[in-house]
Amino acid sequence: MTTTQNGLTYADAGVDIDAGNALVERIKPAAKRTQRPGTMSGLGGFGALFDLKAAGFTDPVLVAATDGVGTKLRIAIDTGNVDSIGIDLVAMCVNDLVCQGAEPLFFLDYFATGKLELDQATRIINGIAAGCEASGCALIGGETAEMPGMYHRGDFDLAGFAVGAMERGADLPAGVVAGDVLLGLASNGVHSNGYSFVRKVVELSGLGWDAASPFGDGTLGAALLAPTRLYVKSALAAVQAGGVHALAHITGGGLTENPPRVIPEGLACEIDLSAWTLPPVFRWLAETARMTEAELLKTFNCGIGMIAVVAADRAEALTALLAAQGETVTRIGQVVPGAGVIYRGKLL
Repeated sequence: MTTTQNGLTYADAGVDIDAGNALVERIKPAAKRTQRPGTMSGLGGFGALFDLKAAGFTDPVLVAATDGVGTKLRIAIDTGNVDSIGIDLVAMCVNDLVCQGAEPLFFLDYFATGKLELDQATRIINGIAAGCEASGCALIGGETAEMPGMYHRGDFDLAGFAVGAMERGADLPAGVVAGDVLLGLASNGVHSNGYSFVRKVVELSGLGWDAASPFGDGTLGAALLAPTRLYVKSALAAVQAGGVHALAHITGGGLTENPPRVIPEGLACEIDLSAWTLPPVFRWLAETARMTEAELLKTFNCGIGMIAVVAADRAEALTALLAAQGETVTRIGQVVPGAGVIYRGKLL
């Protein structure tokens, strides 16, 4: 630490205000690309404004969600591949919002690091902006915290906060009954849950992040950083078409814990595990760790990132609509009397 004629400066303590200002200027073009009807202000103010009337709402109910990326960040940091981790951050928030029937409107991020590195931070926030743009959600603000002594050099953490809205009375779940069909939307890999376990399995395997992926193309690190799929636009299109009674985002707790969150008491999700093929990444994790099928189903999405609970007479039409939106859709089961999840068939 150095002193000047006037004493210590904030920069001497490890916090560079000028770097923070430079970052805001760098990311303004990316944030501007996310603007949508309702956006009222750019970056840099003490707060961010959003006009619900301009966004097209008459009698809106707001829905909020917050999340992080978890220890998937460790792989991004160790490999230097930070370009898509911001997509994960956005997806973990907006995919939850749509399960309530809400349209994501705006997003704010919190980026904390030991030493602000402009290139790294710009790449991360550009990824956040890309996720917002893909989900029709405006990046209207955020916070960058430079915290020497809290994080090692090169380390960082991310948190996200999203707000959506729906017209009053349009909230989900609603009207779930026995006989409803479960449509599974394919995941894009592990998404952003279970990475403490994933990292333990990789350690057990003896492979490095730069090793060839044992379950796909490219390196192991790159394969495990495949960003969480954004289901917002396709799910909203299905909701607007009619016949969707509930949506369940398959996150922590896997297929065992998440579907029951949207099913009324007295009903269960009966899932046919033979309806789809377990993606190679999950088979590799299961075999390397010698996981039981029950543990696998309670830990990971196992290839199904979102479940739509739909009226039986709308299942075929909604399958076609979701496929046209770019989703890989599989009829994986139905709602039946009971409790929790009832599995049929085998995944492993």
